[in-house]
Amino acid sequence: MIIHGTPRLILRDWKDSDRALFREINADPEVMEFFAVRRSDEESDAMMDRINAMIHATGFGFYAMENRETGEPMGFCGVAPVTVDDIFVPGTMEIGWRLATRYWGKGYVTEAAKALLAMAFDDKRLAEIVSFAVHNNHRSTAVMKRIGLKRDPSRDFDHPRVPEDTHPHLRPHVTYALTLEEWRAR
Repeated sequence: MIIHGTPRLILRDWKDSDRALFREINADPEVMEFFAVRRSDEESDAMMDRINAMIHATGFGFYAMENRETGEPMGFCGVAPVTVDDIFVPGTMEIGWRLATRYWGKGYVTEAAKALLAMAFDDKRLAEIVSFAVHNNHRSTAVMKRIGLKRDPSRDFDHPRVPEDTHPHLRPHVTYALTLEEWRAR
């Protein structure tokens, strides 16, 4: 099921043939530099199945990013409900991404994210989109800025699922946001 397309990308649900790529990005130390865990193959498979179930049930989720020219899966980008309890109000939607390192630096995430913001605001009429990352994850925050999200320091937080004893440097998160009104005013 194709969710959206851009000149270079197809954003779609996940296929069984994507499992190797999904496992790769969830275990890659560079991709997962700002996450407290690396996922095993079994954990990645279960996560991909959960994401696909959400996409099929709601239309939202972290969609597979496919190279339109080659048909290769590259990573994901999507809009989904925030799953950080007690930090954001229920119903808050986030935009997020993860990409295999061989595709970094080519603007794919920015291209996908801009298309998904248009879908979220123009088609779905969502009131707001947020994104958050570890405070010094400059690659992700640079994308947030490029797609038009603005830093909201009042919503920065320490991630409750990051262990304080083993990964204290990964707890502080910064939040960026964009409202429907701000989107329309651009």
